[in-house]
Amino acid sequence: LNRSSDLYEHFYVIYCKFWELDTDHDLFIDKSDLARYNDHALPPILIQRIFSETVQRDLKKNEGRMSYRDFVWFLLADEDKQHPTSIEYWFRLMDLDGDGVLSMYEMERVYEQQVRRMERRGIETLSVEDCLCQILDMVKPRVSNKIGLRDIKRTQVATLFFNTFVNLEKYLEYEQRDPFAAKENEGDPELNAWERFCQRTYDRLIAEEQLAEDYLGDGFDEGLDADDDELAALKSNDDDSETRFLDDGTLLSGRKSPDDVS
Repeated sequence: LNRSSDLYEHFYVIYCKFWELDTDHDLFIDKSDLARYNDHALPPILIQRIFSETVQRDLKKNEGRMSYRDFVWFLLADEDKQHPTSIEYWFRLMDLDGDGVLSMYEMERVYEQQVRRMERRGIETLSVEDCLCQILDMVKPRVSNKIGLRDIKRTQVATLFFNTFVNLEKYLEYEQRDPFAAKENEGDPELNAWERFCQRTYDRLIAEEQLAEDYLGDGFDEGLDADDDELAALKSNDDDSETRFLDDGTLLSGRKSPDDVS
């Protein structure tokens, strides 16, 4: 039962995320749709790469758009970057020349776009040189100044590595985090990053839906109360001459003022 419930939650979260981006609801996402993902978190150069045959196989059939199936792979890769399949997904996107390694030039090109976006927001940035030095110290590649797929897979820092380049919001969240609060909010240690994401997002979506239903329900009931007041006022006025209306049909006499309504 718990397994079925978890699968439903995962489906619900993915579908809601897809629906938010698919503004025309044709069950496809284009480049402009994906650019809005996570508050415009993705650098333009990688959006272009995503809409290539680097990670999508059915682009021609889908007329250059992302299908729901491809979006599932994308979202899984973004929310659990430590998973081997996710590492391969983002590595292929950042490997601009397809030679099987990430060169300093490739990492610089991607990071520069994130730097420009942070500067437009007035956020203090780390220079390209300092960022790449930190990355090399963190990954410790076997070949100097070149990072291979195996280099990233053997580390425990794939999430931080890729977020630095591919997801500005996640990178800033990490940089601005409170280490003590972050430790407390890690969630169930038995769940992986994807499962924790689905759990948090599902709870938030359900809470938002409940809040919206409560708000609409209250407004609907208030509307009914107002209508009932007007009907009662009409019934209490036997003399038609005492009941006056505006040109649009709004009742004037016999209706309680807002101050009188409990």
